[in-house]
Amino acid sequence: MPGSASIAIIDDDQSVRESIQDLLETEGVRSHLYASAEDFLSQEGYREVDCILADVRMPGISGIEMLVLLKGVEGCPPVLMMTSYTTAQMKVAALRNGASAFLGKPLDSGELIACIRNVIG
Repeated sequence: MPGSASIAIIDDDQSVRESIQDLLETEGVRSHLYASAEDFLSQEGYREVDCILADVRMPGISGIEMLVLLKGVEGCPPVLMMTSYTTAQMKVAALRNGASAFLGKPLDSGELIACIRNVIG
């Protein structure tokens, strides 16, 4: 992955955000952490990153709702969705609304890295 690559990690669980950040740092990827979709959207975090990794279920705006909002943002980076509550219906909703990938938790580190490589090169 390019050394300058950066990713936004949006999850209401701080330990999840930090563990993903630790993993990505070993791959040379910088991370920007957000505790909610509202924080990410209000700070226009999508302008700073090459890729977005967001949880589906969060208080307030859900990951799917955020994905729908981001579809209207010109030049929005690819969005990867993750969840502990994997259902076929949720996966279809995420992919239909423009997610580049749908990952189950706990995340498979190899799968996550491969997905990021696929979307940012």
